[in-house]
Amino acid sequence: MIDYQMGAIESHFADIIWENEPISSTELSKRSEEILNWKKSTTYTVLKRLCDKGIFQNNKGTVTSLISRDEFYSARSEMFVAETFDGSLPAFLTAFTKRKKLTAEEIAHLRRIVAEYEEE
Repeated sequence: MIDYQMGAIESHFADIIWENEPISSTELSKRSEEILNWKKSTTYTVLKRLCDKGIFQNNKGTVTSLISRDEFYSARSEMFVAETFDGSLPAFLTAFTKRKKLTAEEIAHLRRIVAEYEEE
């Protein structure tokens, strides 16, 4: 089972993998040093943690994802709505829009999503 929890630093690291996969663990270590200022040991520790969560795999020094970025964040969003709003998307949208006004473009986009869903 995939653990859909990641902190901000892990997310940034995961983005490096998703943007460059397949990537060798050596190249990942180099990029992590350049981008995150990490030592090699830190890279391998965080990589192991994310592999243990079922998000990535390191097969003979080649790192690839077991789940895409979009799939990961979709599942994480679903979990958030389920845990925080009893699975109610309308309750989430109501809470979200109380503090942040939607733009006309966002409203149009949401209408298109609903219309496409109704057509299915």
